[in-house]
Amino acid sequence: MKARQKRLVLVGLALIGVAGATTLALSALQSNISYFFSPTQVMANEHPSDTVFRVGGLVVPESLARQADGLTVHFEVTDNAAVIPVSYTGILPDLFREGEGVVAKGRIGIDGVFYAEEVLAKHDESYMPPEVTDTLQTADTKGLIEQTSGSLQQ
Repeated sequence: MKARQKRLVLVGLALIGVAGATTLALSALQSNISYFFSPTQVMANEHPSDTVFRVGGLVVPESLARQADGLTVHFEVTDNAAVIPVSYTGILPDLFREGEGVVAKGRIGIDGVFYAEEVLAKHDESYMPPEVTDTLQTADTKGLIEQTSGSLQQ
């Protein structure tokens, strides 16, 4: 083989190697993606039924119920427009409180309960995950529009 042919073979092998590495990286990233949905979107069945996703909002006050085993908890999450029941088995974060922001990662069951694998709580007094803030603002805006249109019709 001539020097030019050797270089072309080497460049071709390098391109195949880069393409293979890119394919592996993208496949690993795709399997770890979990999209965020609000309780309103979950209740409207806009969520994937076969994959893990995240749901977030505020923990409904007085909805926290612990099971006898001490690890399983049931609570409700709202975006001020819809409420979704959540079940989680494990240790809750120290900052988990009723009326505070939360993001749960898991799957929706056939019974309509969101079975969380992981629960994340806010980390200080003023922080709320951006997705939860956007969802609450959207829900509040929709609620105001519905209230305004309802009062105009009367």
